[in-house]
Amino acid sequence: MEIVCLQHVAFEGPGRLESWLKSKGIKVRCILLSEDPLPKPLDCRAVIVMGGPMNIYQHRDHPWLVGEKAFIQECLERGIPLLGICLGAQLLADALGARIYQNEACEIGWYPIRLSPEICEAYPPLPEELKVLHWHGDTFELPAGAIRLASSEVCSEQGFLIPGKCLALQFHPEATTASLDTLIEHCGNELVPAKYVQSREELQTDTYDHDFSVWGPLLESILLSK
Repeated sequence: MEIVCLQHVAFEGPGRLESWLKSKGIKVRCILLSEDPLPKPLDCRAVIVMGGPMNIYQHRDHPWLVGEKAFIQECLERGIPLLGICLGAQLLADALGARIYQNEACEIGWYPIRLSPEICEAYPPLPEELKVLHWHGDTFELPAGAIRLASSEVCSEQGFLIPGKCLALQFHPEATTASLDTLIEHCGNELVPAKYVQSREELQTDTYDHDFSVWGPLLESILLSK
């Protein structure tokens, strides 16, 4: 079975995540929700839910959100592993009954996160702190039964894990130089001067301070668990 990647917009794809999965011989099938039909959950080895510029409640503007939410809920009920990134993380939290709301500030740029002790202990390759790419205005409460993944200076919930079930990442470990350039091209209007919003130049000159492989064991525990 394939790993299915749900894309909310064409310019936010799996990037480095897809390259990592292909290196392990795993095929990824990308579905653009505004154009393509959803598969049956039981036909999916796992599901990746990507980010996007919309909010989870914008059903009128993006009616496919209704079907996507039902699909995510069914995957959770049937034990299909899920990975959510940014908007995808918020959709997972929503499906698990957690509140989604506006963060106290938009967080756009290369800023550090601090990993929780529980995650660092369970997945030793992960350091206590590392720099990642953020691009979000909303956040979520920690769902019941989930393990907090990390926090940042301005956002207390940077992700969560329910072992063997789902992983949510509020940030963008999948980004590449090319995908970031495309994201800036389409969403550059959001780069308004603010404490936690970097300029276009800062976004394009800063980089990750870690190798993508540090996420390997954590990602494997969800995406390759079946």
